[in-house]
Amino acid sequence: MARSVYSEITPEMEALADLCVKNGKIDPELYAKYDVKRGLRDINGNGVLTGLTDISEIRSSRMENGVKIPCEGQLFYRGYSIEDLVRSMPSDHSFGFEVTAYLLLFGELPNKEQLDGFIKQLSFYRTLPTNFVRDIIMKAPSGDMMNTLARSVLTMYSYDDTPDDISIPNVLRQCIQLIAIFPLLSVYGYQAYRHYHDGKSLYIHQPKPELTTAENILRILRSDKQFTPLEAKVLDIALMLHAEHGGGNNSTFTTHVVSSSGTDTYSAIAAALGSLKGPKHGGANIKVVRMFRDMKEQVKDWTNENEICDYLTRLLDKKAFDNAG
Repeated sequence: MARSVYSEITPEMEALADLCVKNGKIDPELYAKYDVKRGLRDINGNGVLTGLTDISEIRSSRMENGVKIPCEGQLFYRGYSIEDLVRSMPSDHSFGFEVTAYLLLFGELPNKEQLDGFIKQLSFYRTLPTNFVRDIIMKAPSGDMMNTLARSVLTMYSYDDTPDDISIPNVLRQCIQLIAIFPLLSVYGYQAYRHYHDGKSLYIHQPKPELTTAENILRILRSDKQFTPLEAKVLDIALMLHAEHGGGNNSTFTTHVVSSSGTDTYSAIAAALGSLKGPKHGGANIKVVRMFRDMKEQVKDWTNENEICDYLTRLLDKKAFDNAG
């Protein structure tokens, strides 16, 4: 794609940037003097308390004789271990994400009738407004998926008859609708990107109401709409693991901050997506892809422990990725 004149950094802009840097510095010692945290972690790397939640808990350490000792990580949703939740899912279906979403939203595990009703709600809302895909997703596709999602979420405001009603029933309705359509926004946005930026074939498949969230993602992602039960199960477990971030990370904190002003649901979620895009948060997943690519290029013999150890040592020394991203 041709470089836009609006993207150019002119000498005048460089001079103004230098002025910003010159007059925008704050003495780092002042942060310690006034006990100001420079993010969601303190100077020792410990998480900063920004609120209270009983939705999620991550246990990564334990106290022994007053000393914090790292331990095998554990994740809990509403008091339930994620490992127990995964094991409790029947092997013949992949509704684990739906069960987890219900638990996180309503604080208790659903019985069969409640789960069936919730699944019907998701199926009912798993559709986009007329021409939304053509007018919003297909036109001017972004080179970054998070920007695509944020734009789509903000645009949903225009299709909502009561977008600014922040009563609990209406916000819940909006959130369930967003949960239902995020697979469509994600996959359709990806299809538009790979078509317009990579020259790949474009295909848009409709979801099927009787399929699970994981199954529908695979259905609309694949050109032939085919997937195996194992693929659906693995994706379902991945969705369970990614379903909730608790109250302390950047995107969740952003949601708390933005929604505290009384703004609408779409603005709050779009802001959280903007935070999630950052390379120090959800955007770090891109670095993982680059890490695997670099690993394939650098490590030639996976049976050679010395070669692998050498690569990992360079990685820890932050030398392996000088040209990786």
